[in-house]
Amino acid sequence: MGQHKNEIKATLNGTTKEIQIRQKFTYVNNSDRGLVTLYFNDWNHAYSSKKTALAKKFGEEFNKSLHLAKDKNRGFTKVASIVDSEYMGLKWERTKAIDIIKVILNKPVEPGASVELFLTYRIDLPSSRYTDYGHGYRRGYYLRDWYLTPAVFDDKWHLYSNKDLNDQITDVTNTEIRITYPKGLHLATNFEVNSNTDFSIGNEAHLIGKQQKNSQILLTPLKDFTTHITNYLTVTSDIETSKYDEISQGISINKIAKFIRDNLGEYPHKNLLVAEVDYNRSPLYGINQLPNFIRPYREQFQFEMKFLKTALNSILKETLFLDERKEKWVMDGIVYYLLIKYVDEYYPDQKLTGKLSRLWGFRSYNLAKTDFNEQYYLLQMLSVRRNDHQALATPSDSLTRFNQRIANSYKAGLGMAYLGEYIGYDKIDSTILEFYDQFKLHPNLEAKTLETMLRKKSTKDISWFFDEYVALRTNIDFKIRKVTKTEDSISFTIKNRTGSNVPISLFGLQKDSVVSKYWFKEIDTSRTFTIPRNKETRLVLNYDKKIPEVNQRNNWKSLNGFFSSNKKLQLRFLKDVENPYYNQLFWVPEFKFDVNNGLSAGISLNNRPIINQPFSFDIKPRYSMKEKSLVGSVGFRIRDFFDEGKLNSINYTMNASTAFFDINSRFTTITPAVNFIWRPNDFISNRRQFLFARLRNVFRTIDESIIDQIDTEPDFSVFNIRYGDIDNNILRYRSWVLDGQVSGNFSKLSFEWEQRTLFDNNRQLNLRLYAGKFISNTSDSDFFSFALDRPTDYLFDLNYLNRSQNATGLTSQQFILSEGGFKSIFDDRFGNDWILTGNLSFNLWQWIELYGDIGAIKNRGENARFKYDSGVRLNFVTDFFELYFPVYSNNGYEIAQPNYGERIRFVVTLSPKTLIRLFTRKWF
Repeated sequence: MGQHKNEIKATLNGTTKEIQIRQKFTYVNNSDRGLVTLYFNDWNHAYSSKKTALAKKFGEEFNKSLHLAKDKNRGFTKVASIVDSEYMGLKWERTKAIDIIKVILNKPVEPGASVELFLTYRIDLPSSRYTDYGHGYRRGYYLRDWYLTPAVFDDKWHLYSNKDLNDQITDVTNTEIRITYPKGLHLATNFEVNSNTDFSIGNEAHLIGKQQKNSQILLTPLKDFTTHITNYLTVTSDIETSKYDEISQGISINKIAKFIRDNLGEYPHKNLLVAEVDYNRSPLYGINQLPNFIRPYREQFQFEMKFLKTALNSILKETLFLDERKEKWVMDGIVYYLLIKYVDEYYPDQKLTGKLSRLWGFRSYNLAKTDFNEQYYLLQMLSVRRNDHQALATPSDSLTRFNQRIANSYKAGLGMAYLGEYIGYDKIDSTILEFYDQFKLHPNLEAKTLETMLRKKSTKDISWFFDEYVALRTNIDFKIRKVTKTEDSISFTIKNRTGSNVPISLFGLQKDSVVSKYWFKEIDTSRTFTIPRNKETRLVLNYDKKIPEVNQRNNWKSLNGFFSSNKKLQLRFLKDVENPYYNQLFWVPEFKFDVNNGLSAGISLNNRPIINQPFSFDIKPRYSMKEKSLVGSVGFRIRDFFDEGKLNSINYTMNASTAFFDINSRFTTITPAVNFIWRPNDFISNRRQFLFARLRNVFRTIDESIIDQIDTEPDFSVFNIRYGDIDNNILRYRSWVLDGQVSGNFSKLSFEWEQRTLFDNNRQLNLRLYAGKFISNTSDSDFFSFALDRPTDYLFDLNYLNRSQNATGLTSQQFILSEGGFKSIFDDRFGNDWILTGNLSFNLWQWIELYGDIGAIKNRGENARFKYDSGVRLNFVTDFFELYFPVYSNNGYEIAQPNYGERIRFVVTLSPKTLIRLFTRKWF
């Protein structure tokens, strides 16, 4: 099979941050058909526009940095010419994807033949602030996927756009690069450095890559990289930890190099680049992300895990030519299987919390007892317990950020370990060695090849691993039921709670010692088994936790009678990981402040471990310092998840709460509810649909001093049903909600539509429409009426800092976008017939916006009242921190009226749970 040949002469201009390239490319047609068109990856051009796949990917992850980027910080490629060996100009064009170039040949290149192309072009590098690639990295440059490379053709073209997944699929080439770069920079690369000459005006490096895909070049003013020559491979690396000396680093690198050679095989290239920037893009997530000065691990362990993880990733990317976008799970499986094996071999007693596990007060926690390798299960379960998990076979660009970077990688490694536990680790180890030895540098490698080798190695049927574990998103959950025993045998039933057709292990324990172990499979729904009795006192499924089950709390049965099987209570402060052998109860101090209750302090009692479970409760008694009385809430929730179809979950809840809404006046709510949530089959979409139904029961105890201000019945019930469709995208947010309410005194419908659009000129337009109509209304009060501004919140949904109808002062200026959405305050803001309003705002510069509200509101038997207002909005963080300065409205020029400070409105979010969502929304 012929090899493509690539010859590049590049000149990097340190002033303009551009590279002039002359490239001679020899394309060898290794297919069985003639080709008249060729395709080249131009991933540098992905930064050029706000419409590229890369920019859209950023938007999906709530990152608008690339959308807002200035032209000087963008990257693009300007092609001057493409000619053939006869110096005839070739037609070329950019595909719809923008970062892929289509070249039309003057005549077909036949099977086995080759064609020479001469390409002249200029690359303007992007700023490294977006993806680390480009100019500015450590005051230098990080070049990756920077020049034009051939797309892969195997009966069809594989054309993938740059989506910051570090998974360019390109044909293997023999590449020679001569690059001139500014003086004062030090070079590190994954290619062989044939020469590096220092001239008066700069440096010229001659780089050679044999059977490699792409060149990786780092140019930095400090010489951060060190070359380590071991008996197993040569490494160029800048991986380090602050307190681990160079000699010790060299010893660790030698140990890791030997481990890689023994467990993966010989690296075929002369130099391996192991860069800190690559580790930072794909770190060991979890407690490893803590800052160095508080990270609880020994320096040696930190260094070796960082180095091993990065080295394995680099080796496999350089030598296993899989379609990473479609079959990345293969490489992830090998990497994390070997990481698990390394810790088991060299650090078998390493705990997840490191030195913290020995601290008094913490060492009794389950988290302190958790082994380091258990973090892969825990982090993967974060996705599973949200029902956000996706199959390993899902293409990388269809995975959520959390699944793409963490959960699926960890699941792949756990799967290889699971398979090793079932068929024998020796078979997994030998398969990895043979697979790598036979297929490194092999073009167009497929996952099917590894599957075939594993099937040949195994004496057991392992179809379940590929057909279920890899291909589907079905969870694993088994439960023991109906245990009976005789003098010489034990019979029991294993129930398959999820229908996954995978094997399950069973351990027989005598106290804490394992006395027997069995594997069972082909359990469709439930199946009864009988085993010999061997002094077991407990039967435990998956006792060694090698199988990533979604629920391990139902895995054991005592053989000593009913009462001995009751789980003991385990009380923990704050949070802990789940312990399947205890009923866990967590307590957390609870503080809350509002004007009506003052500071209320208490405790939150809940059963929620670090990773949520389907049934949860939360009891929050607090003491109101102002009212000298108990307030608080209690809630119960059951979540029912669905693996197939668009219906994602059903949440059943029962909540009750009580607090004060005025002086010596208390409200109590009791609310049973059900919520259906749908999501698209495209999991990376931020669109959600919901159907929410509840019966809100409100009971009020009103102080005599204000009872004349309350002209409604103190107790009432409202049946509320709401349907909504929300697409939460930072570049274009869209939502609509239809709400219906029925009570003894009234029934009404309302509709809310909202859209926020960030245009190409970086102007953002916010539009909102609200319409409401009473179907019936026998109340003489405005308590249930529509409001232009500051609704009465009779359902006690809104998080007001002051609920009193006579609220004054700063807290009365709080703004919560609801109903009419006006910012100016009107005396006649209520309507008991209908309301129709529109809200608009657009930005002048960054977070400074102009807003305007317009609408009409009507009471029964009266004419409609037309209302408007306008002003300036400081939109620091949308929905979280905003300020509104009214300018003109029906009230006149508000800015010129007395006490203007009392007219300024503010939005502030104090809820920790809500604030956390601001930072985690990009991951799920």
